[in-house]
Amino acid sequence: MDDLVKRFAPDPGAPVLIAGPTASGKSALALAIAARAGGMVVNADAIQVFSDWRVLTARPTSDEEALVPHALYGHVPGSRPYSVGDWLRELRSLLAGPERAIVVGGTGLYFTALTEGLAEIPQVPGAVRDEAMARIRDGGLAGMIAELDPATAAAIDLANPMRVQRAWEVLRATGRGMAAWQAETPPPLLPLSRAQPVLLEAPKDWLTPRIDRRFRRMVEGGALDEARRNAPDWRPDLPSAKAIGAAELVAHLRGEIPLDTAIERATILTRQFAKRQRTWFRARMRGWPVMHPSEVRA
Repeated sequence: MDDLVKRFAPDPGAPVLIAGPTASGKSALALAIAARAGGMVVNADAIQVFSDWRVLTARPTSDEEALVPHALYGHVPGSRPYSVGDWLRELRSLLAGPERAIVVGGTGLYFTALTEGLAEIPQVPGAVRDEAMARIRDGGLAGMIAELDPATAAAIDLANPMRVQRAWEVLRATGRGMAAWQAETPPPLLPLSRAQPVLLEAPKDWLTPRIDRRFRRMVEGGALDEARRNAPDWRPDLPSAKAIGAAELVAHLRGEIPLDTAIERATILTRQFAKRQRTWFRARMRGWPVMHPSEVRA
């Protein structure tokens, strides 16, 4: 790990960007760089921003947070929507601060928005978001897809309900498709040339066993207790409900499925999520230096 950390030491002022799929060891690398070369670990995971799921989303532990400064973890109520635009606005002040930012996460959209720019789309009114969430609850995703403008429908992942909902909300609120707004993208907050990026490229045969072990360890490490605390107010339309395994553990606590079934389903969903992450990284982050996560050792 010491040799690895030295790769990021020559320019202590340049932010470090660490992207990779779930369970690839990227958080361990970020923590090591911050502890040995200095800096603040900054979250770039769209689910780890929420306050109600620490264990289930693999947020840093309180002990890890005590070792080095951390930012943008668990600071948003699980009932409040949080967008990539919100993240960029908060990150801007951190990049201007005295500590070097070590930005780590698995949300590819956050990294591409940071290094390539993000369209300045007007805020969506609450009434439009409520309408969209009601339609999602009623199984209206296919109808929302059908209402999208062709350019946007061709550009987004139609299998991702969050992306479809966001695109539909923008069209409904502004009268313009998201693709049209994105065509007017301003310069990026942090061009890739001004950062020290690394992409952990985790092959399926290396990553899958780690995923299979990790969710059961989460359950043994407190995720079930966490689900028990969240279950009374849990709803599938909450922004934080998209945490993988949340619906399955809540279903178990409500007596709907055995715990082993919940673990099995959540593990399968995690594998599918990792596949989508790898697909995004290959398609959208080709200019990033690649490293195999087996190099990340303490």
